[in-house]
Amino acid sequence: MANFSLHHFLILFLFFHCIFVKVVTESVTSQNPAATNFIKTSCKNTLYPTVCIQSLSAYANTILLNEQQLAQAALSISFKKAKLAADFISKITKIRGLKPREFQAAKDCLSTMNDSVYQLNRSIPELSQSGQLAAGQDFTWHVSNVQTWISAALTDENACLDMFNNPSMDGKIKALVRARVFAAAQVTSNALALVYHFAERH
Repeated sequence: MANFSLHHFLILFLFFHCIFVKVVTESVTSQNPAATNFIKTSCKNTLYPTVCIQSLSAYANTILLNEQQLAQAALSISFKKAKLAADFISKITKIRGLKPREFQAAKDCLSTMNDSVYQLNRSIPELSQSGQLAAGQDFTWHVSNVQTWISAALTDENACLDMFNNPSMDGKIKALVRARVFAAAQVTSNALALVYHFAERH
């Protein structure tokens, strides 16, 4: 019964993941060419430029040529990815028959991912406030908070990846968790780079 429940869970996850990717892909409509080029140029400053372009292109009509809006969109994407990863790991902890090693790793990973979600969530309004200020002491303070909190979120995500790096763990669970968390870590790294770029130019 335990094996069936795990197998059933993995099949459902893959099924709904395919639907989600299809819906997101089909929802991307025609965008402003200048804004798209702006995103491509800005993403060169990130560690994962291809991921950066792919994730931000759907927001081109909102971003336009605004560096603060670009960083804001990147941060929102990072929050959503981290939340999806945390929700997925939460479901992992509830699987019947999970081995103690996987359960403990999932439990610890969930704790760090929840903190990542918290750090990213509070960064969004903080970054929004910085965009309303002229360059100066208040601007620097708000942006510094954002940079600190995103860095903390990225540290959490990398810590979670390390928890699922044991070769003796269940291969399917490890692969699924690491894929979700690594996707979150990539966009978080990109968001941090774009926030730094925004701060440097203002």
